[in-house]
Amino acid sequence: MQHQTSICLWYNHQAEEAANFYTSIFKNAKITNAAKHDGKILTAGFNLEGTQFLGLNGGPMFTPNPAISFFVTISDSEELQQLWDKFIADGKIMMPLDKYPWSEKYGWVQDQFGISWQLCQGDETQAGQKIAPMLMFCGAQQGNADDAIKFYTSVFKNGKINSVEYYKEGQIQNIDAKVVHARFELNGDLFMAMDSGIAQPFDFNEAVSIIVNCNNQDEIDYYWNTLTDDGGAESMCGWLKDKFGVSWQIVPANLSLLMTGDPEKSQRVMAAIMKMGKLVIADLENA
Repeated sequence: MQHQTSICLWYNHQAEEAANFYTSIFKNAKITNAAKHDGKILTAGFNLEGTQFLGLNGGPMFTPNPAISFFVTISDSEELQQLWDKFIADGKIMMPLDKYPWSEKYGWVQDQFGISWQLCQGDETQAGQKIAPMLMFCGAQQGNADDAIKFYTSVFKNGKINSVEYYKEGQIQNIDAKVVHARFELNGDLFMAMDSGIAQPFDFNEAVSIIVNCNNQDEIDYYWNTLTDDGGAESMCGWLKDKFGVSWQIVPANLSLLMTGDPEKSQRVMAAIMKMGKLVIADLENA
């Protein structure tokens, strides 16, 4: 089953290396596709525990930061420890693996490619999704988690808020923070959000973006127009930023097929994409 959303990770020519690393350390993982441009790997698709990722060899323009991390819920303590050890081998510890009020075992790590992961011991079946994107509202978006959750779940027709935990009165000082932890779904895909409890020197950027896979042009038009409304910004090649600064890619659901099939066709499709802002399915299929 193809999920409507997937995650794009921007790499400085390390997408294939990253895909191989991630699929070697997660239990249920596989590389799903690869697209080439001018004879070189442009994107590498991979699935980790049911969550679909796309690694993009975009160059040095954007660098990932912890504003968007990936929350991994793991039932088995030994499995969590093994995964942690592999991440920290060439990574950076953000919060030590330890016992916290919310978990018997939890840690936050930035891997060797700059992507952030939160590993938490918990009930995988109750979580419903082993890996979920976590949006941390900080920097210029400090304190906006609550508004963003309501916006996103209104944009997606089957969006719903599962739970929101708020900071208690007096718990946070001298910073705008309301949401401790929230879980919400966008057409069945689980997302999480929080307000940072301390000031952070970073914000959302294009290094991590959310892909919306659309079945027809009406869907592309709807998500493009709605997400850029009221302060969002259009970009190129199907990319946009919403009013909270989060980057999205609004693409046809069959784009990977167009990009990974006949090499000459994929080159023509890529050339057409490079000339577009909002993507037009008919023009891509006819390229």
